[in-house]
Amino acid sequence: MTRRLAEVAKKVGVSEATVSRVLNDKPGVSEATRAAVLTALDVLGYERPTQLRGERARLVGLVLPELGNPIFPALAEVVGGALAQRGFTPVLCTLTPGGLSEADYVEMLLQQQASGVVFAGGLYAEADAPHDHYHRLLDVRLPVVLVNAAAEKLSFPQVSTDDAVAAEQAFAHLLSLGHERIGVVLGPEDHVCSNRKLAAVRAAAERAGIDLPPAWVRRSMFSLEGGQAVTGRLIRDGVTGIICASDPLALGVIRAVRRLGKSVPDDVSVVGYDDSAFMNCVNPPLTTVRQPIEAIGRAAVTLLVNQVEGASVTAEELLYEPELVVRASTAPVRAA
Repeated sequence: MTRRLAEVAKKVGVSEATVSRVLNDKPGVSEATRAAVLTALDVLGYERPTQLRGERARLVGLVLPELGNPIFPALAEVVGGALAQRGFTPVLCTLTPGGLSEADYVEMLLQQQASGVVFAGGLYAEADAPHDHYHRLLDVRLPVVLVNAAAEKLSFPQVSTDDAVAAEQAFAHLLSLGHERIGVVLGPEDHVCSNRKLAAVRAAAERAGIDLPPAWVRRSMFSLEGGQAVTGRLIRDGVTGIICASDPLALGVIRAVRRLGKSVPDDVSVVGYDDSAFMNCVNPPLTTVRQPIEAIGRAAVTLLVNQVEGASVTAEELLYEPELVVRASTAPVRAA
């Protein structure tokens, strides 16, 4: 607090006592000085005291981890359009290597007096990641919605695709084609959505009386390169079907299979997750589990606007049903 007073006082050219009177909304300060102090707070990156914030801007941050995976631009289009229909201006905040972090974007949105934030694919889905900026949002009671599963203790409204159903659909499809040596390619060890999928696959394998050895569960970054990097062990172990936690991972798996001199789907069947744009145009067209992006995006906006308007929102996670889309990357298992 003392440091803040000193910095603002130096910036404006007034005493710390004057700054203190402004911050505590006390009389005896001219309107020009009051305005200068508040502007200095904003410029220096300090949050205004609650009683001095005034009406929030009708800006809503949409924080995305990337735009390389087409599922995120698709979500941005739905959320942005739905926000505009409700009279809000979406602010796209995309993470890039060497660029602003989630925490940086949170500070920026708070400084701009944003009305709320929608997060998708963020650090909230990683149990071991830093979550201080989320707790900050909880402390200031800013309306927030998280798209897809979050770590425990982050009590924001959540809208998610049902990961368990998605994994069950993918597993049942491969099983129906005669595959019994089924591997799984997932995100990092602490990734909540990946762990939900894994639990569902393990339960389905147990019900079917099929083994799922630990070596057939591979972890990676959510990228084509990540999927490619972890596939070799699965192929060497004779896995004939692979369930992936994203479409980019699935495309990486397909590339690895080909570089090992094998074919998709003749030697290995591959199932993705998302059904992002152009998955019906790749070679072979990808069998995948489709996220209901339109429904999820609109539900996220409804939950956010309800919070902004002071209405109560459900504390329960809203789960939306995925859909298996069968294309040419899966086929019946070859006879031994």
